[in-house]
Amino acid sequence: MRALSSLELLDVWEQGKEQRPARRARLLLASACPDVPPAALAGLTPGQQDGQLLTLRESTFGPHLACLATCPGCGERLELGFSTGDIRAKPERERPEELALSVAGHEVRLRLPTGADLEAIGGAGEVGAARFALLERCLLGASHNGEARGAGQLPESVLEAIGERMAEADPQANVDLALSCPTCGHTWRVALDIGSFFWSEIEAWAMRTVREVHMLASAYGWSEADILALPPWRRQAYLEMVGA
Repeated sequence: MRALSSLELLDVWEQGKEQRPARRARLLLASACPDVPPAALAGLTPGQQDGQLLTLRESTFGPHLACLATCPGCGERLELGFSTGDIRAKPERERPEELALSVAGHEVRLRLPTGADLEAIGGAGEVGAARFALLERCLLGASHNGEARGAGQLPESVLEAIGERMAEADPQANVDLALSCPTCGHTWRVALDIGSFFWSEIEAWAMRTVREVHMLASAYGWSEADILALPPWRRQAYLEMVGA
């Protein structure tokens, strides 16, 4: 994986603006990993994909992350700061080709989802429908007391066990932040979607960069490529002179 130039990052942002999150993740990784076959990227599990995005985020914006959260107890707005190392899962073991579990007389075999699966279910609608569509794609076989069962015939207890088993096998895909409100003392956990977080940062950076390019091009007549090739500190120096 290599770091993306400012021009490459703007190109990916333009391509991904109208795309769903799964497609945006693939665009980012394809740009940063030009030597990796598309099929290999499509075959990454959600956790493997998020781990790659985390590495790309480090090379793009650095290891420190900042965001806001709202306390569900009192409504206080909290400023959060942490590093990519804080949310990186332990080094992955070899990915299992198949997962198996036994729950309340049910025998289930399934595989972990891939980026291609996430893209395929992108139009499934609400969360429940998307989860069911994903299970249908990943279920290799299920039975209850020897009788075959489909995804729609599995009880809630089995579905919960499947979710827990998948999370255990692909930990980077399930990042939770433990939060505590300093005002009211309320504690809670919130899921962090690495791909969506990174893309929101890219959007903010892109809009800021496009404005900077407009200002410098208007003032000096330089091309976009020339402006983006400037080191950030030099570009900032010119912006300060333009605004003076």
